[in-house]
Amino acid sequence: MWRLKRGIILIIGGTIIFFGVLLLVLPGPGLLVIIAGLAVLATEFAFAEKALSKVKMSVKKVGEKVKKRKPKDV
Repeated sequence: MWRLKRGIILIIGGTIIFFGVLLLVLPGPGLLVIIAGLAVLATEFAFAEKALSKVKMSVKKVGEKVKKRKPKDV
């Protein structure tokens, strides 16, 4: 039964990531969809959990850099 669950999670997460990759070249939020796919896969797979944690760290670093930036005068 757990293999069936893992298989379904793999298909759903993989499909979401596939559409995210398509949205990188089409109009849409590609990176957000890829992160959502990783979150689905991370519920059952360690490799996706590790990748998701790396993405979270990267997003946190970018957020800190954005907060430190001085606004430009327009």
